[in-house]
Amino acid sequence: MISSLVFVVSGPGGVGKGTIVDALVERDPDLWLSRSWTTRQRRDGERPDAYVFATATEFEERIEADGFLEWTEFLGNYYGTPVPDGDLGGRDVVLEIEVDGAQQIKQLYPEAILIFVLPPSREEQRRRLRGRGDPGDRVLARLRKAEIEEPIGRALADHIVVNDDLEQTIGEMQRIITIERQGRADPR
Repeated sequence: MISSLVFVVSGPGGVGKGTIVDALVERDPDLWLSRSWTTRQRRDGERPDAYVFATATEFEERIEADGFLEWTEFLGNYYGTPVPDGDLGGRDVVLEIEVDGAQQIKQLYPEAILIFVLPPSREEQRRRLRGRGDPGDRVLARLRKAEIEEPIGRALADHIVVNDDLEQTIGEMQRIITIERQGRADPR
């Protein structure tokens, strides 16, 4: 279904996946971002194109039409990665998804390259979740889920990156992408 490289950027909520992926796509014209769908409400200050914000009915119709590579339900909302439409122009695909979705993608595409992003500490993750406007009950739910997700993500990961300094993290991920591209270009 997808003939280019697939980079999966995954990790628990609040590790900075969206910020990292946006920077990678902006700096690398050979990356194509699959914009995820969600039924959750847009957060205050969140860009309108951060997700495709859909109703539950729209999302369920897309599920029925096999329009997602992966999808999950969390805290009463759906999240999913759409099947790419049309030609990607030779670009590699980058998916920014939660651990549940990463597991599904690895089952569909075992050759997908999973970069698992961790926070420098649980307290920093809590601070980031609060800073993006998540209410207290959602922060606690995401932190509990992170405790479950981390061992799974570590086991699935081809690469693990700690997002302690954003620019260093982006640079490290750019190096990973370069190395993976070189490895695919020169399979020995």
